[in-house]
Amino acid sequence: MDKTTDHPTPASFRVSDGAIRRLREIIDEQGEASATPPGLRVSVLAGGCNGFQYKFALETAIAPDDIVIPAGETHVIVDPASLDLLEGGELDFKNSLMGAHFTIRNPQATSSCGCGTSFSVD
Repeated sequence: MDKTTDHPTPASFRVSDGAIRRLREIIDEQGEASATPPGLRVSVLAGGCNGFQYKFALETAIAPDDIVIPAGETHVIVDPASLDLLEGGELDFKNSLMGAHFTIRNPQATSSCGCGTSFSVD
């Protein structure tokens, strides 16, 4: 990925080793070889139980203002508005009795729902 940007450095939002491994597994399971491999788009949307909710989607499209964060052999894509709400956070993957899912450790979240997909900030 040869994308440079004037936005915050990728260190402002990290991707854990567990998330990198799971993302690679998901992409490999898709089995589709393409010139542009998909990345995981992480977005913050209005809604959810607490005001904001996380959204995760595999995408190949990268907008000119997107921030592309290397994640092993693939990448994570975050738009600038979402990155503002994710600053200092980390994308992780949890596999527990409650289920397997991507999750965000977000130091800006002042509260979150039980499932961890929505949060609020002050």
